[in-house]
Order: sequence, then C-alpha cells, then structure tokens
Amino acid sequence: MSDKHRDRLPRKSEIHWYRIKRILGQGGFGITYLAFDKNLNRDVVIKEYFPHRWSRRNDDLTVEHNTTENKVDFDWGLDRFISEGQMLAKFNHPNITQIFSVFRENGTAYIVMRYEDGITLRKVLKMVRAIEYDDLLLILSPILDGLKQVHAAGIVHRDIKPENIYIKNSGEPVLIDFGSARYAMGEKTNTITSIVTPGFAPIEQYADEEEKQGPWTDIYGLSATIYKTITGRNPPDAISRNNQILMGNKD
Repeated sequence: MSDKHRDRLPRKSEIHWYRIKRILGQGGFGITYLAFDKNLNRDVVIKEYFPHRWSRRNDDLTVEHNTTENKVDFDWGLDRFISEGQMLAKFNHPNITQIFSVFRENGTAYIVMRYEDGITLRKVLKMVRAIEYDDLLLILSPILDGLKQVHAAGIVHRDIKPENIYIKNSGEPVLIDFGSARYAMGEKTNTITSIVTPGFAPIEQYADEEEKQGPWTDIYGLSATIYKTITGRNPPDAISRNNQILMGNKD
C-alpha cells in the first residue's frame, strides 16, 4: 500500500454497521468516506477524525497519536471534532448537512451524514462558467436561510466556497463541510494559511484570534462565492485587497 493510502480505512472494512465503500476526500485533519448503512439499507457519508500531523493508523485499523508529545493536541482536536458534530446534529434544515450520528471508535471519532446525489457548485461552474442572477437566487436564498439558523445557535461555518455548496439532482442546494473544528486545529498548530481558501476567506481568518470571527466571516465567503458564480472568475484574496488599500490604491 502506498504512503498516500496507508492511513485510510480499506474498502469493505466495517465500523459498527457501516461498511466502507470508497474514499470521497482527504484533508489535513480528516478523511471522508462513502459508506453503506447495513442497518437502514442506505448510503451515508462518514467523516473520520484523522489529523495527519498528530496521527498514525495501526495494523488493526485503530488510530492513535504518533508521538507522546502529540497526545495533548490529538485529544484536544478529538474533543473539538466531536463537539462540532454534536452541535450540528441538532439542526434539521433541508439546506444544511444532516448529521445522523457521532461516535467514538478505533481510538478516534466519526460523524455520519446524509449522502445526497448531485455535484458541487464548483463542478457546476466548470461546466457553465457563470450562472444567471435568477438561477443564483435559487441557490443563495435557501443557503442564507440555513445560515440564519446556524448563526443564531452561535456556529460559524468558516469555509463557504463553491466546493462546499452541493447541488442535489433536484436542484436544491446544501451547505456541507463545516470547518470550525478544522480551523481551530489549524490555529493551534499554526497552519492557518494551509486551511483558509484564498479569495473566499476574509482577512480575520488569516489572524490567530478566533474571537474576531463571526457570522460576518461566513457572509464574506458567501459574497465571494456569488462573485465567482456571476463572473466566472476567482475573487482576489483578502490579503492582496488589504495591501492595495494600505498603499492607497483601489480595492
């Protein structure tokens, strides 16, 4: 097995009554799988807590901190991961990722989410380049309604961009992949710049002070997404914009 795939759960392995079908994505702090729920006979998405900087996979598929020094960070991040999953599980909004379960297993934790047929807004834009205003409203309005509920509960998404807006086959949008726990772990390990998405992250996300972020952080990301959707171009990153203003030039 290559180093790239060594840390992933193998196809057909099982966690509780979930059977792993394939990997959907892998980042610095977790791995996402498509799995089959044998109990309810349906596909689901499972996100596994696996911060690569602090973790290793054992032969029995369990996960643990890779050094004694990393145990505190590993455990801290694990608690944040579980807490975020438990908070998001309280929401039952058609345009917010629905979470079915959060549990500990294999020395780590898993979040089980609804699987939807469709593609990301990013992939849509690769096919059509830009979206007309009336069609954009059909995406924007439901997402704003979902964010209103999330923000009222004190939760910030922190990673709104075309890749994290999923368009179901029915045409209905769903906001996926909340990044609060991931951002907090990046902040703790001084890897913020590798987590934020240039062009879609506001200037406050490049700082190491989480308390300066809030609903306005998501509004910036959503506004940048609208810019990309209408123009077909990536928005300039917040640091470049800020530097131009500091130099007396136009934003």
